[in-house]
Amino acid sequence: MRRYLLIDISNSFTKVALARGNRIGRVHRLKTPTLAAKDFDKIASHVDAVVLSSVVPKKTKVVLKKFPSACVISHSLDLGIGIDYPNRAAIGADRLANAAGCVAHYGFPAIVVDFGTAVTFDVISTNGSYIGGVIAPGLGAMTNYLHDSTALLPLIRERIPLLSSVIELTDFLFIETLQHDPALLVPKRWEPAVALAALEAARPLVAAGIGEGDAPLLDAEDPLELQLRALAEANGWKAGDLFMALRAAATGRTATPPLFDSMRLLGQAAVLARIDQAIALLRAA
Repeated sequence: MRRYLLIDISNSFTKVALARGNRIGRVHRLKTPTLAAKDFDKIASHVDAVVLSSVVPKKTKVVLKKFPSACVISHSLDLGIGIDYPNRAAIGADRLANAAGCVAHYGFPAIVVDFGTAVTFDVISTNGSYIGGVIAPGLGAMTNYLHDSTALLPLIRERIPLLSSVIELTDFLFIETLQHDPALLVPKRWEPAVALAALEAARPLVAAGIGEGDAPLLDAEDPLELQLRALAEANGWKAGDLFMALRAAATGRTATPPLFDSMRLLGQAAVLARIDQAIALLRAA
């Protein structure tokens, strides 16, 4: 029985496995950036054929130098599926391999989801043809970006059960002009006039309490929170209602990462501009 060496080169890792018939052996992972021809020295003499799927052209050349007769997955091969897509050459080998494997093992129509460095969604039509799909950032890529660029990851780590949750929790940081929903600015126990008075009274404290480029305080006691709690008590308001009005003003949402850390990440100018916008909206109501 012929022995096949299966090689799948993706952006972060290269997966390698031996196969005989319908059986695939243990999968080994190598780091793609450091992949070299010598990595295959020990296995080269033990295989009869090599099948390669790669989305990294530079590393494709490395493998072909070692295995010149390797079968490279592409749209020009008979993979057992049709391809109904305008630019066939633009389809990644990994996505074609996924589609072919899905049709062979599970039939069609189908949607194939692959979680890797990116998350891909590919559609197989009712006649067994690949018709396209979408690519989204992987969870690792999105959380790394947040960690490196916004320092927000520690605030949302426990709040992201789904990939989509990252966007839902943090989109307020990237919106230049916030469109407030007037209903969100007024807590249930308050009248619009109370929400207006609260935001007007809180604004100078916020202006003095946060700056530009402030880092989140995370679990540390926030002096601004203490000052706003005192303001609420002095006016007979529930602190939670005041914070709800501020959250809606600063983020346009009722659920976000911790309020005061979120405002520090937004920065003083953005927060005050949004509070002013909310005040103007309540005055016009």
